[in-house]
Amino acid sequence: MSETFNPFSLEGKTILVTGASSGIGRSIAIVASKMGATVVITARNQERLEQTLSQMSEGSHKIISADVTATEDIDKISTETPALDGIVHCAGVGRRLPLKMVQEKDVEFAMATNFKAPVLLQRTLLKKKKVHPGASIVFIASRAPFAPTVGNGLYAASKGAIIAYAKVLGLELSNQLIRVNCICPAMVWTDLVQRDAEVNGVDYHELEKSYPLKRYGQPSDVANLTVYLLSDASCWMTGSCIDITGGASSL
Repeated sequence: MSETFNPFSLEGKTILVTGASSGIGRSIAIVASKMGATVVITARNQERLEQTLSQMSEGSHKIISADVTATEDIDKISTETPALDGIVHCAGVGRRLPLKMVQEKDVEFAMATNFKAPVLLQRTLLKKKKVHPGASIVFIASRAPFAPTVGNGLYAASKGAIIAYAKVLGLELSNQLIRVNCICPAMVWTDLVQRDAEVNGVDYHELEKSYPLKRYGQPSDVANLTVYLLSDASCWMTGSCIDITGGASSL
């Protein structure tokens, strides 16, 4: 009997996922493991990383407890991780704040995790030759830069910056056939969004009705698209910025 053809398989690939302790990052790690990948998961919280690991398919997966905003931890990740066939930069933070109230520490908070950390981690992985030729790099960005909402300026700016960076990175790595793409989700129901709703008193369930598909995204929706970009099925894609919105491109 011939083998089943599956261009979306991640068998034989080693993937690094940052921000894997919850939400979208956790779902990406779980789905990637189910598609056959060996997954290195990293985030600050060891206990929550172990919870992620407990939901992953069996394999030689690895936990690296680290803070991607700390220089010494970036070095730790790049030293302890094996050579990679895929990287998913998913660690991120969000905090709504009217722009007239912004202070320097608020700018640092948004940019440190959403922009500076993935840029410096990616640089270190490349300098240490931890990225195989032909690998795929995925940045979890956002629709926020293209669909502005009140109080979301710093988050939108940080995600817009990572999109611009990723497009240049894709050009610079093309001679090694390393692909670089971004995913831009609209509202995905995660712990981060839940906390935002509670703090700001926003009725997100009412807003959900305005989505053409009548629901927000789930972390698994983004994870499935990420698997496509990590797999050989997307081998002619680089420099792309893919919206996943439930039809709500203007929301």
